[in-house]
Amino acid sequence: MSSDSPDNRYARQIQFAPIGSEGHDCITHSRVAVLGAGALGTVAAEILARAGVGKLVIIDRDVVEWTNLQRQALYIEQDAIDGRSKADATCDRLKAINSQIELQPVVADVASGNIGDILKEVDLVIDAADNFLLRFLLNDWSLKTETPWVHGGCVGAVGQVRLFTGKGRPCFRCLVPEPPPASAVDTCDTAGVVGSATHTVASLQSTEAIKWLSGNRQHVRTALLSIDLWNNRFRELNISPSLSDTCPACGNGEYQFLEGDRTVQSEAAATLCGRDAVQITGNCNTNVDLKLMADRWKKVGRVQANPFFVRLFPDDTHSLTLFRDGRVVVTGTSEISVARTLCDRFVGG
Repeated sequence: MSSDSPDNRYARQIQFAPIGSEGHDCITHSRVAVLGAGALGTVAAEILARAGVGKLVIIDRDVVEWTNLQRQALYIEQDAIDGRSKADATCDRLKAINSQIELQPVVADVASGNIGDILKEVDLVIDAADNFLLRFLLNDWSLKTETPWVHGGCVGAVGQVRLFTGKGRPCFRCLVPEPPPASAVDTCDTAGVVGSATHTVASLQSTEAIKWLSGNRQHVRTALLSIDLWNNRFRELNISPSLSDTCPACGNGEYQFLEGDRTVQSEAAATLCGRDAVQITGNCNTNVDLKLMADRWKKVGRVQANPFFVRLFPDDTHSLTLFRDGRVVVTGTSEISVARTLCDRFVGG
């Protein structure tokens, strides 16, 4: 066999002793879902496609924009010009990279009612959603189905990574018991983000996934890895299993975001009658710091503020009005998926 032929595509991966032929065979028979095709998702998807994961399900509700090109791998200028679906564009590029694997684009707003169908029969999920409420939903689904997922998040030059096995003790909710209020969390659109940081986090996520899929589960990191590339800090945070004792999810088996009363919090959105606007109540919290949000938004666009709400005009078409109780009214669209995307970008949650 020639040393330079398609049959040798995975030769260097197989040569890595911890993976070897048996581990590689496990990888090629694996099915992985990438939840979000943005900065983390595109990089992770490319690494896993090149590693030969048998099937990749790429899930995203959004389209490619010019601000994505600075850090979201696989996209090109024409994708932004055409406003292509991220899931579809990602699968096209991955097909050109590796025609041997199965690719499934899913353009959907993931919620409690469809997460089971979308993630059906996958062996592992990459969290690239950049959305706390969606992570709580994913955590519940993971525990109920005993399916592992790799958490990843990144804002600015700071990020974190950890694999959760789906078998509980601890789970993501042990680390973050409740969704944080909007004023407590920056987003990439309010604080910016460094492309090298998102690539690093996605690479670490992919490595944890490859360890798990190849059968090297004893090498999976058990602590949360936190990185700050700008200030050259790398830390590990151990999550005590004792936190499970008071955790509603893995401790008590209460899947509140998947099938309980918290599904209302995570999914409540409605088109306002007679207006080109959508109200989102999913981030409802009585502790929103309106002054902090106003200061944060001044870096993004024009801002109006008073004691009752703060309003952002990020472009010539849309506005977001954030109330103290956490409600957000997005004007300039009647599509709930578009409103959710804008809310995720500028409010967080």
